[in-house]
Amino acid sequence: MTDRPPSGILNVDKPYGMTSMEVVRRIKRALGVRKGVGHGGTLDPIATGVIPVCIGQATRVMEYLLDGSKEYTCRIRMGVSTDTFDAMGEITAERDASHVTGQEVESALEEFRGEIAQVPPVYSALKRQGRRLYDLARAGVEVELEPRPVVVHEICLVEWDPPVATVNVVCGKGFYVRSLAHDLGTALGCGGHMKSLVRRRTGPFHIDDAVSIEDAVHAIEVGLMAELIFGPDSVLESMPVMVVGQKHLAAIRNGRPLPPGIGPSTDASSGRLRAYTTDGTFVAIMRFDAKLRQWRPDKVFGS
Repeated sequence: MTDRPPSGILNVDKPYGMTSMEVVRRIKRALGVRKGVGHGGTLDPIATGVIPVCIGQATRVMEYLLDGSKEYTCRIRMGVSTDTFDAMGEITAERDASHVTGQEVESALEEFRGEIAQVPPVYSALKRQGRRLYDLARAGVEVELEPRPVVVHEICLVEWDPPVATVNVVCGKGFYVRSLAHDLGTALGCGGHMKSLVRRRTGPFHIDDAVSIEDAVHAIEVGLMAELIFGPDSVLESMPVMVVGQKHLAAIRNGRPLPPGIGPSTDASSGRLRAYTTDGTFVAIMRFDAKLRQWRPDKVFGS
């Protein structure tokens, strides 16, 4: 086995029933590596859709995928609540939902738009005192969870087929669609749970361009991964660009800051930019030192 896989990102369409880590393990096996592979955001086994798999130096941009926006299509079953907030859990309550109308669902969804406070599911991978919440829940340990601030950029009702509401959501980091399903059911007075979930987008990666795990593994095995892989800088498109010559390239490669006056004079765009060589090779993420008024290499690639 080699410990240095090629760098890039595979846009995989995770199938139903598979964990996110199993996707990573299958890519590792196909590449013949023990490390250097990770994913850009966990999907529950019940969920399908986009899971970017970062390989080699691309694992160093995973934080930007985790912090970026995501788009989901969720089917919410009204009238039935579960302990996990999804269809995999035990039923905790059943109520009549025949009175609920599509207009009422749309009105209730308005309360979930913008910056909101959301309590995460008890059955989740979040940690409390070093242990996963789902492990604590399975052990019968009761944990009181505090609401956390999350952002919902867009939310709308796509279809109302009683008792199931299909909802599209564009959200930021830390948002749980399972909690949305539970909370929407509570708001409507009938309870509810997530029946199914498709992640349609993570950052720049869309489901229309995703490949199955089987096709990804096959491409690796026959040496055609280059046709599917995206560069690490594909997740950094919102950052401004700097082009550097050989002199400044050497400084960046050696972890040294650029002289004051080289590059933008302000720390616009959160003080980060992408550096490329004159031939278009991605070199580094640069960070602006506001005190010294100079750009420093934050993460160097390809060296």
